[in-house]
Formats: sequence, structure tokens, C-alpha cells
Amino acid sequence: MTYFIDRRANARHKSAVNRQRFLDRYRTHIKRSVEEAVNRRSITDMERGEKVSIPARDISEPVFQHGPGGQRSIIAPGNKEFVEGDRLRRPGGGGGGGSGEGSASNQGEGMDEFAFTLSREEFLDFVFDGLELPHLERKNLVDLDEVRPVRAGFTRDGVPARINIVRSMREAHARRIAMRGPIRRALREAQEALEAEERKDQVLRNPARIAELKAEIERLEKRLESVPFIDTYDLRYNNLVNQPQPSSKAVMFCVMDVSGSMTQAHKDIAKRFFLLLYLFLERNYEKVELVFVRHHTAAKEVDEEEFFYSRETGGTIVSSALTLVDEIITDRYPPTQWNLYVAQASDGDNWDDDSLTCRDQLANGLMPRLQYFTYVEITPHAHQALWEEYEKVEAEYPERFAMRQIVEAGDIYPVFRDLFRRRTVQS
Repeated sequence: MTYFIDRRANARHKSAVNRQRFLDRYRTHIKRSVEEAVNRRSITDMERGEKVSIPARDISEPVFQHGPGGQRSIIAPGNKEFVEGDRLRRPGGGGGGGSGEGSASNQGEGMDEFAFTLSREEFLDFVFDGLELPHLERKNLVDLDEVRPVRAGFTRDGVPARINIVRSMREAHARRIAMRGPIRRALREAQEALEAEERKDQVLRNPARIAELKAEIERLEKRLESVPFIDTYDLRYNNLVNQPQPSSKAVMFCVMDVSGSMTQAHKDIAKRFFLLLYLFLERNYEKVELVFVRHHTAAKEVDEEEFFYSRETGGTIVSSALTLVDEIITDRYPPTQWNLYVAQASDGDNWDDDSLTCRDQLANGLMPRLQYFTYVEITPHAHQALWEEYEKVEAEYPERFAMRQIVEAGDIYPVFRDLFRRRTVQS
């Protein structure tokens, strides 16, 4: 019997393979604990690990043990109570089993929990598990840096892994035909001459000529045998060249209302929503650009720092932000080359006439070019005109427009998962 011992080094005091198996096996329990942790902690504190617990009863597994088997007769010294055939009663619990069950409590019941710590990477994997950018398509780009090796005929030089057997054998067969053809023709002529000479009468035969023809035939046969079956000249390799490929580059527009009607609590919820979105995009997509737009009566493209921490405020004209997004798309992000996404957060307050303008801008200008538009309204109150106009846009583009309401901070993560959940592909 052969024994294989894996002596590859793992992380200190732990087995990476066993840990991954454990995470996969108890994914449901861990995911539930992670969702509770997300609702409990600040979004700005998202990029650290988390300590999670699993009830001990949920990690118990069946085991096989070797029993004594058969029938046994034993003698218990000092026995005054039992005789052969009596049944012994099972001992009661609480005797130091060490399993954690039956721990001290006023009800006589208890259960220890198995606690362990998720790393930052593992925690974020569970946070964003099952999420994706909807309707992401591969676009043709001019400045491509994404390539894929494709077949481009054959070459005489290459590595053994790319050798083309059929093509090499075909080349070898053609070379043998080309090299043996003249030799076979000369051999056939020599054999015919020899036969003609041997058919002559004994008096007319030329022994010297016969010996010369036999030597020539022997030499030609050796030349035929010396032609190799395959030569390095015959080898052909699959030629691979890097061909530019369509890329799944995308741009996400983060649009946030910072008007005076947005209280500090509303702004904090909006910032937490966009921070979660930022982490999701940064972690899952290498080629996603972020464009931050803040607006009150006027919209302005800002950087990440100003988007999250600037305290500028003013009135409310939502259409200014949509107009700016439309201009940026026209100038920098052609829809034929980019996947376009917009995420907007507002409290729903807007000038009366401007809500109708927003609907027209979306329905007639932006939505035909966008992959997906998400709108979150942060308010515990009744919806206003902006929500009602956006409902008409959602009815027109049900697959690419989504809107949800957020009342408190605890709604952020469930709403985020609902907006960016993985959709099943309709066949």
C-alpha cells in the first residue's frame, strides 16, 4: 500500500484547505451572521473582519466507532444487585462529558456556541455573495488592453505543448514523397536495366554491367532506407497570437442630493449606501470607473473625498444632475463602448415642475443608453412628485429601472442586495 503525505506549508496554526471546506459547509449559518453584523456595524467600518458564532448543535457530525461486537460475559466484582440477564440502566447526564451541552443554568439546559473570526477578504466575500451589475455586456473598445490568444495558422517554431500532430505527419509524408520520388525512379530504371541485361544470351551478357547495376540498386535501396520517417524540419506548431477582445468596461454614476431638505441623517444614510456600492464595485470589478455627482440647485462632478465629506448645500433641482450625467456620457463614455450605470439617492423633494423634466430626461434621453438605473428615496414620509414620475419611467423600463425606499439605516443592506441581486438569464 502506498501512502501520500502532504507536507505543503499552510498558514500558521491553521489549514487553508480545511478552513475553506468549513466555510463552504456552513455557508448558510455564516451568511446569516454576516448579515446581522452588517446591520450592526457602520458601513465605513466594513473593511475589517468579523467574529461569528455557530450553535454547537449545527456543527455536530456523525462519526463511526468500532464497537466490541458479539456476546461477552463479564464478572463484576463486588456485585450484590444484578444477576445474569438483568438490564443496566443508562447513566444520567451532567457527568463531565465536555461537549458543552448540559452546562449550568436554572433550567438545566445549555449549549456552547462555536465562535471563529472571518478575515477581511472572507467577510466581504459573504457580504457581496450573489450580487452583480445587471445586464453587463461586452463592448467593442478602441483602446483595448484586454487580449485573448487565438489560433493563427501554424509555425515552424514552438513549444512541445503546442505541436500539431496531424500537420506534422502530413508534412513528413509530403517530404518523404518528395525525397524518395527521384530515388524510386532511378531504382526502377536500374532494376529494369538489370532485368534486360539478365535476359540476354549468355554470350551477349556483360558481367561488368550486371555487377555495376546490382551495386547501383543496393546503393539506391540504402538511400531509400536512410530517408527518416519524421524530421525536425517537418514539425509544425499551433501559432497563437494575442487578439484584442471586447471588454466589459463599465462606469457607475453616483448621484447624491445634498440640498437643504436632506437632513444630516438622510445624508448619512445616502453616504452609507454609496460607500457600500463603492466597496462592491471596487472589489468585484477591475474595470469600473466611478463618477461622483453632487447636486442641489446646480450639479457638479466631484472627487471621492468631496462627494462623501463636503458640507455644501442649497435648493433642489434634480434635473441638473441628470443633465450633467447626460453631458458626461456624451463627452466621455459612448454607449457603444461602455456599460452605463446610474445610482441616485434623494429624499424625494424637488421643485414641482422639475419632476416632470426629470421623467422626460430619463425616458427620452438617458434610459435608452443605460444598462441599469437605481433610485433610492430616503424618507419615512409619503412619496412626492419625483417618486410618482419615476414610477412612470419604471413602468416603461421594468428590467433596467429599479426604485426602493429607505426609512432607516437598517434598510440599507437589504435594499442594496435587492437592487443588485444576481438575475437569472431568461432563455
